[in-house]
Amino acid sequence: MISLIFMQTFPYGLLGALIGIAYVSALGWNVRLYVGHGVGWGGLLVHGLRLLMVAAGFTLCARQGALPLLSSLVGFVVTRTWAVNQKRRILEAES
Repeated sequence: MISLIFMQTFPYGLLGALIGIAYVSALGWNVRLYVGHGVGWGGLLVHGLRLLMVAAGFTLCARQGALPLLSSLVGFVVTRTWAVNQKRRILEAES
């Protein structure tokens, strides 16, 4: 029973991780746009698209049920946390 639940939710966890990777990558691009060019339409457009992408991904998972939504959220949070910790280690090593 547990292995069946795991096999049904694991793909949604991977999807959440992929959403997290895309979110963090777009966040890096967004920061470069804001820092390099000030607050312009390009930065605002990327920011809006980044939020819409996450909302659309989680909405699709929510339509499948609570367990897929929670699984994808866990994948997203784990990926985001890993990216933040990785960046913090890089900044600490540079200083």
